Amino acid sequence: MIDHPDQCSTITGYRAGMVPRNGSRVSDPQTSRTMRTIGQKVLRPREQVEERIRQMVLSGELNSGEMLPPETALAKQFNVSRTTLREALRSLTTQGLIHKVPGARGGNFVSSVDHHSLGTVVIESLHNLLELGSIAFSEVAEIRQYLEVPAARLAATNRTAKELEQLHEVVEQQKSASVEDPDIPKLDEKFHSLIAQASRNRVLASFVAALHHETEPVHYLNLSPEVGRATVRQHKAIVDAIGAKDPDAAEAAIVEHLSYLRVHLAGLEETNRSASLDTEPEQPAPSSSSAESL
Repeated sequence: MIDHPDQCSTITGYRAGMVPRNGSRVSDPQTSRTMRTIGQKVLRPREQVEERIRQMVLSGELNSGEMLPPETALAKQFNVSRTTLREALRSLTTQGLIHKVPGARGGNFVSSVDHHSLGTVVIESLHNLLELGSIAFSEVAEIRQYLEVPAARLAATNRTAKELEQLHEVVEQQKSASVEDPDIPKLDEKFHSLIAQASRNRVLASFVAALHHETEPVHYLNLSPEVGRATVRQHKAIVDAIGAKDPDAAEAAIVEHLSYLRVHLAGLEETNRSASLDTEPEQPAPSSSSAESL
């Protein structure tokens, strides 16, 4: 962490209100002469500040973990008010490009911008949407299952020996764990995330890990010893297919596994729904006097 403001970067390039010089030439169809185009959309000061810092982050000019200059100095560099600057910084924070660390030694820092940060953003967004009730749990679980099938196929083609070894280790841990073991959901998440990682598609891996983190299907199962044994057998079949570098077998194995989970989750949801209806207290019928008073 940078302790002194003098060590912070100076963000330069232009002051708010200036238009970059990137004129080009186009042909005028009426005169057949080349005419210089100098017009460009003029951004508001807040948008100019935001765009400049965004470009510096994405180009690597500002490094991951680097501290931005203090807000007072930054506002002076851009020749804008601190209110305008803070609006730009809030927008960049929402985009996951920077984050604010509170305290005397804190400030605004450049966030890590890679496939891991993508997964973090997806997890946070999904969690908020689920909490707000904007999307249903079943919708998240369904799209996760659609993504895991191509992930398994790609893993069978692209996995490394180390990743295969890690998958075998997870299955062995699951074999020896009891159904009451609190680590079971995390082992299941690790298993599916490793498969997605072995696909060699970092975007796919980020989405699968994020979606699985929010749904944790094993956490919602009535995990009896029978269900636990069946799940481990299915995991082993998936790993065997990936180990044999057989995409078709990997797809068949994970489809069987996901179908099994879907049936048991649906059954559990129906049981819970019936139980809630059975325990719902009956509403007393209104008396004649109360009905007449309405």
